[in-house]
Amino acid sequence: MQNRWSDADAAAMVARYVDQGVNEDLALRVYTTRLLGSDPRLVLHGGGNTSVKTRMTDILGDPLDVLCVKGSGWDMGVIEPAGLPAVRLEPLRQLERLEALTDEEMVNVQRLNLLDSTAPNPSVETLLHAFLPQKFIDHTHANAVLSLTDQPDGEAIVRELYGDRVAYIPYIMPGFLLARTAARIVRETPGVKGMVLLKHGIFSFDDDGRTAYELMIDFVSMAEERLTRGRRTLVQAAVPAGLAPVAAVAPVLRGLTALADPAAEGGRRPFVLEHRAGPAVMDFVNAADLDRIANSGVATPDHVIRTKPAPLILPAPRADDLAGFRAAAEAALGRYVEAYHAYFARNNERLGGIKTELDPMPRIVAVKGLGIFALGKSSKEARIAADVYEAAIEVITGAEGIGRFESISEADLFDVEYWSLEQAKLGKGGEKPLQRRIVAVTGGAGGIGAATARAFATAGAEVAVLDLNPEAAAGVARPLGGIGIACDVTDPASVTAAIEAVVTRFGGLDILVSNAGAAWQGRIGEVDEAVLRQSFELNFYGHQRVAQAAVKVMKAQGFGGQLLFNASKQAVNPGPDFGPYGLPKAATLFLSRQYALDHGRDGIRANAVNADRVRSGLLTDEMVAARSKARGLSEADYMGGNLLGREVTAADVAQAFVDLALAQKTTGSVTTVDGGNIAAALR
Repeated sequence: MQNRWSDADAAAMVARYVDQGVNEDLALRVYTTRLLGSDPRLVLHGGGNTSVKTRMTDILGDPLDVLCVKGSGWDMGVIEPAGLPAVRLEPLRQLERLEALTDEEMVNVQRLNLLDSTAPNPSVETLLHAFLPQKFIDHTHANAVLSLTDQPDGEAIVRELYGDRVAYIPYIMPGFLLARTAARIVRETPGVKGMVLLKHGIFSFDDDGRTAYELMIDFVSMAEERLTRGRRTLVQAAVPAGLAPVAAVAPVLRGLTALADPAAEGGRRPFVLEHRAGPAVMDFVNAADLDRIANSGVATPDHVIRTKPAPLILPAPRADDLAGFRAAAEAALGRYVEAYHAYFARNNERLGGIKTELDPMPRIVAVKGLGIFALGKSSKEARIAADVYEAAIEVITGAEGIGRFESISEADLFDVEYWSLEQAKLGKGGEKPLQRRIVAVTGGAGGIGAATARAFATAGAEVAVLDLNPEAAAGVARPLGGIGIACDVTDPASVTAAIEAVVTRFGGLDILVSNAGAAWQGRIGEVDEAVLRQSFELNFYGHQRVAQAAVKVMKAQGFGGQLLFNASKQAVNPGPDFGPYGLPKAATLFLSRQYALDHGRDGIRANAVNADRVRSGLLTDEMVAARSKARGLSEADYMGGNLLGREVTAADVAQAFVDLALAQKTTGSVTTVDGGNIAAALR
């Protein structure tokens, strides 16, 4: 493992923060914490913790000893000084005299002693940092160290490796008991520079920040070298040829794992999926011994809140038998859910029946021949689960390479999964109205398309922006956490590839906003047939192509979906010389109603938005200026030429799409967004 300490970088960061009034020790602690947190082989997504003991002043200006320790919810890789809240040290140290301390009492006393009452909760391992005497303390869940300790004889392996350089702590759930036990063992083994928490992680500590960091790198490097000695690879099982692609399998998995919820669209709350298929992942899912190693527990206890105790394991999906795969997956999921219910029941009985069961759905699905799928209530959450499980795969593979992977006991695993202090990391607040839903917007880089993408993202949806210009699409999608995809809706192959890309990225598709279009003009009795055909290709067949592709995905998921079409005032109230544009738009308006009629039985709703005079790629600023001048009006009067006298914006149209998406019992509807135009009103 590379030592990435830089004297210049450390000095620069310390100087910058000190200039901002930050304590110098804390500034250095931020630097070394980031060094550790930026290496995924050490910590991931809020895992691990660090601290520094220093002197600060209280509100009266009196100096006092404090512990600055990583706050809950902060990621070590991007931590700021605010992510290391200061806690009065002496009251924490006094707690070691107690025989017992509940989690609630521990959290309370830590918050009571914060210098800033608005600071985040200090780490669940704050007392462990406080009870140790060293100034700088680093704690990681290094993959290599876990591969050594997650063995039946893990303690013997690390004792042989580290000797008397570290203390060895048996597995104890984080909290007061672990803190007191670890502090006692460290005192009984003077001179140690770290400690290994068996099946949990590793600590390094020193009164010098650089030394503490470099000790961690040294310890982990030793573990990495140990894993290379006589290492075996996982024996691989045969994988059949002709596997189905991710885009065909993901909607099946998404449909099967969706949670029942009568209040949700289609009665289901689906997950967003993240697929991984790197070399290490493929070696793992194709391992002959996959059932054993995947069901042997987690690599480190806090992984369980992201991945559940074990993944769902499914057979390789053959492209010529997706129905067979669906049946096998449904049966396997049924067994998984039954096993989780039983796991909860026996462990909850052990605790006196005080726990409430979490949902039983897996968070990792291992599909032989295809890789892993991680599930989350958002793309971010699914990505975190995938990262965590990829780290677990590295740990398990490393452990199997020198021996046999063995995790903590089922009881210990349950206690962590149902520990309120761990569950708090996931955030239990309410979900946004369209969270868990996946939206694709065609023509997404244009004015209305971009506004629509932003509106759906604000409502919590995962957004795919489809456009002829992939760079422009990516520019819209990037700040929304979405993806930009090249798509020419007049090209069937391009449409198929674009929808498959959406499904591969997010696992499925719930809402299609069919928005791409362009205006052709001409007197209908004189217009060239080629112009009319060109307009129909984009303004009618383009909508049909993307809707057809979306319906295929929605039916595979099995819980319905929504088709939203951008119609036009021209579809209802044609204007002179706009026939080449209005005719296909009229057909598209009725296309939306045909989908409502034919696919309502599939739970698929279809609605349209009828907008007029909206600045966009169709109505440019130049066109507005020209039309206003031709009519002898100001631009404001021209754009506000409706019953309300107000200009309609792209954001107004976008909000109409969102409103229709939320109207669960509305289909076959046309929503007019034009400020009021009786001539274009539907009768």
